Amino acid sequence: MTNSRYTVYVGSYATPDAPGIHAFTFDMTTGILTAKGSSAGIAHPSFILAHPNQRWLYAVSEQSEQVDGKAGAVWGLALDNIGAQATSPLLNSQASGGNWPCHLALDASGKWLVVSNYGSGTVAVFPIQDDGSLGAMSEHIQHHGSGPNPERQEGPHAHSATFTPDNRFLIVADLGIDQLVIYAFDPVKGTLKAHAQVHARPGAGPRHMAFHPQRPQLAVACELDNTIVIYDYTVEDCHLEARQVLETLPSGAPESAVADIHFAPSGERLYVSNRGHNSIAAFAVAPDGEWQRLATSPTGGNWPRNFALAPNGRFLLVANQYSGEITLLPVIESEQALGEPMARVAVPGASCIQFVSRES
Repeated sequence: MTNSRYTVYVGSYATPDAPGIHAFTFDMTTGILTAKGSSAGIAHPSFILAHPNQRWLYAVSEQSEQVDGKAGAVWGLALDNIGAQATSPLLNSQASGGNWPCHLALDASGKWLVVSNYGSGTVAVFPIQDDGSLGAMSEHIQHHGSGPNPERQEGPHAHSATFTPDNRFLIVADLGIDQLVIYAFDPVKGTLKAHAQVHARPGAGPRHMAFHPQRPQLAVACELDNTIVIYDYTVEDCHLEARQVLETLPSGAPESAVADIHFAPSGERLYVSNRGHNSIAAFAVAPDGEWQRLATSPTGGNWPRNFALAPNGRFLLVANQYSGEITLLPVIESEQALGEPMARVAVPGASCIQFVSRES
């Protein structure tokens, strides 16, 4: 039976001396968020990821040598100490291997953490120690190339990494070079070996990815041209074949940029956030595997960077970075897809949301 109360952790763009990671209790029956506490000490913990053992949390420190005088880092934290007054939650940190680390991924064993460094176009792998702290880097890969957009694609920009469901491969979405770069993953050594490259449409800018929970399909959110590409996925060799290209915005929409992407737990819907248009686009799947857009619903905030679906699929929580708030949208079983915001919770610079089943 699914717990009715979860803990929700929110990352943000905060200075080290300000609360950067916030904890809330979330009631999945009522949709009520109740503040539990927050912790400081990390500069710009803009992306966070909870370990499946529910004991540890990992966070990037999204900084760069050019702007901050300090390269990016990745931190390990003890979940039980986030918001506590007496004990710091910080376990340790490692240099992320590049500038502006913006995404984290854990392999299926929970023993390896992958960091995507946007500014440098690099990918790094770190072992997770028995106490949750991060060990020395086991792999570091530099991407090369550029794309047709001179402002955004002057060089490689690794934006996210996703493990295949069988944990044999790692797919890196590089916005700067319009590629999905596929690596074979060694779960013993924590190393990567080049396997294949999938070229996106020029100027598309692949950003985030999500595997369908049941179908052999991968959905890729392309930031620069506001599309989703649905790929059919062959498990044996991690072959990706483009099936559909879907527009995330209605006609006449203002300038916008796609951000996050997630499938509903049932796999029947797909959601993507639009920054600028400040909306969530919802898509539904037909029996033949084709997708179509149902609706594009306002988030009620400004610049929806990341979002998360409640484990029961009834609510969608959105991190609106510029308006500094989490908005709660109800999921509607109709073509409307999402209702108007039910609640708002202030989180300055809100950027990332994680559900953890820590409430009974």
